[in-house]
Amino acid sequence: MTDCLFCGIVAGDVPADIVERSERSVAFRDVNPTAPTHVLVVPRRHITDAAAITAGDAEDLADMVALAHAVAAAAGIATNERGYRLVFNVGPDASNSVAHLHLHVIGGRSMSWPPG
Repeated sequence: MTDCLFCGIVAGDVPADIVERSERSVAFRDVNPTAPTHVLVVPRRHITDAAAITAGDAEDLADMVALAHAVAAAAGIATNERGYRLVFNVGPDASNSVAHLHLHVIGGRSMSWPPG
């Protein structure tokens, strides 16, 4: 999509702090982090959001989760002592501001439940 911010990042047309890449996904730091580690993992292929995922997207979704774990491991938070949160937001009430599927990898601090 030509007007999608995350498609622009994937294409290299929009600058971002890229931390990991795979054949199907790209991971980059969130510009408004909520924790010491806050990275977005997006599929290279445009998918609107988690509500639009179909069975045909299984390989992209599995790759996103694997890349998210690689990001957490590289950040030193993929351990039983630390841990991290994976979050998909869908729609405006969930503060989803970019209509391109993205998985938040959040960690590096203790998080309360329910989230505030």
